[in-house]
Amino acid sequence: MEIQIGRGKIARRVYGIDEIALVPGNRTLDPSLADTKWKIGNIEREIPIIASAMDGVVDVGMAVNLSKLGALGVLNLEGIQTRHENPEPILDQITSVGKDEFIPLMQKLYAAPIQPELIKRRIQEIKQEGGIAAVSATPLGMSKYGGAIKEVGADLLFIQATVVSNAHLSPESISPLNLTSFCQEVPMPVILGNCVTYEVTLNLIKAGAAAVLVGIGPGAACTSRGVLGVGIPQATAIIDCAAARDDYYQETDKYVPIIADGGLITGGDICKCIACGADGVMIGSPFAKATEAPGRGYHWGMATPSNVLPRGTRVKVGKTGSLKQILRGPAEIDDGTHNFLGALKTSMGNLGVKNIKEMQKVEIVIAPSLLTEGKVYQKAQQLGMGK
Repeated sequence: MEIQIGRGKIARRVYGIDEIALVPGNRTLDPSLADTKWKIGNIEREIPIIASAMDGVVDVGMAVNLSKLGALGVLNLEGIQTRHENPEPILDQITSVGKDEFIPLMQKLYAAPIQPELIKRRIQEIKQEGGIAAVSATPLGMSKYGGAIKEVGADLLFIQATVVSNAHLSPESISPLNLTSFCQEVPMPVILGNCVTYEVTLNLIKAGAAAVLVGIGPGAACTSRGVLGVGIPQATAIIDCAAARDDYYQETDKYVPIIADGGLITGGDICKCIACGADGVMIGSPFAKATEAPGRGYHWGMATPSNVLPRGTRVKVGKTGSLKQILRGPAEIDDGTHNFLGALKTSMGNLGVKNIKEMQKVEIVIAPSLLTEGKVYQKAQQLGMGK
């Protein structure tokens, strides 16, 4: 629906995940029959969930544990783990200072140079422990350190920035990373993002992306929408980008997964993203709550330590349970942040869908009262959905 917001300016109404609901079909099935498997590149996973490449979420140990539990974790190669030989005291500093001291401290700690040898070591440590070595860098970082990453043989490469396109203009003194050439040259799958539109998704797929990340600014610790004013709410963004994937598949018979990245807190959020067309999701703050997470109960954005324009903050999320409880259960809390796999399978059972592809086709309705209708007691007592 187009709305005129002033003379000569027409706007489209778009929707966030909290504004929609999924409609059960004509059948149901036992959750044990629901197949949640998906593929990213040449790697198949039982759980279509990726832990974000954030320093409070994924370190070597988390990457290994996520792999063993059937999911995936991405290590930030431009963060604490590759700037400091021993990241533990650095993480202690980040999580111990007050709100006013936080940003200056982050800018200082992240000013330490990235060490290519630490990049190699971290990837090797993940692989030696039997984990999938999925790693992330910005386009600039990948142009600088891509050689070290390729040398040690990471399994998946994520090239991420607030906004990524294959038509980037740079000053003459800077040579931007050519995404098409890079995807062709490296032997491992390259995941590109982030984006929120049909056109950019299609261009990234044509550049050789093995998957595309969708989402600008919805993350719990991200402030890009407030600082920059950019972004599209996730429901509309996923549907638009998934349409580009489907059109490309119809033309070429090549399927490129779409990954919803950011703003997802509960199992219901994950289910709704898949129903909008996502093949998998990337989440940060829910995993930052794991007892094994490196953030010690805190979560902060990737662009938080920028020395020019910080676009993230540190949020206290607490510790609510083990990584296994969060991913596979059993749940000990009632707000939908434990047992994501169980939530997905149960939702699929209620919707009557057998796999991810069927779930992408379920009926969706606009439902702004979905999370508040009848929940007055939960809200008043801060229980369940009222937390």
